Amino acid sequence: MKSAGVQSFRDLQVWQRSMELTVAIYRLTQTFPREEIYGLVSQLRRAAVSIPSNIAEGQGRSNTGEFRQFLSIARGSNCELQTQLEIARRLKFGKAESLDQAEGLSHEIGKMLFTMLNTLRTKAG
Repeated sequence: MKSAGVQSFRDLQVWQRSMELTVAIYRLTQTFPREEIYGLVSQLRRAAVSIPSNIAEGQGRSNTGEFRQFLSIARGSNCELQTQLEIARRLKFGKAESLDQAEGLSHEIGKMLFTMLNTLRTKAG
């Protein structure tokens, strides 16, 4: 029960926005202290990459249940990312404007994922 008109994960606005978020995270973390390369930088980047990756993988699966599962994983990664951005803010890593931009995108994506999951649950149930 996938959306009519969606030919590819690339057509999904949530995937497009999560790609923007991933690029924003990579740019943000370039300014972090060098000793964080295997710490917070790595964690932020992995969580960010996980969001569009799971959306794409889920959309490529054969049924709605699998799609929901991967959207749920993407949502979890987004929550993880929000926590890590808050840690970065408290440690005063990165520029405030860049953190604000990333947090804004993350919250927008979170709302989109929540809506998609609810819509898919309604269709399934």
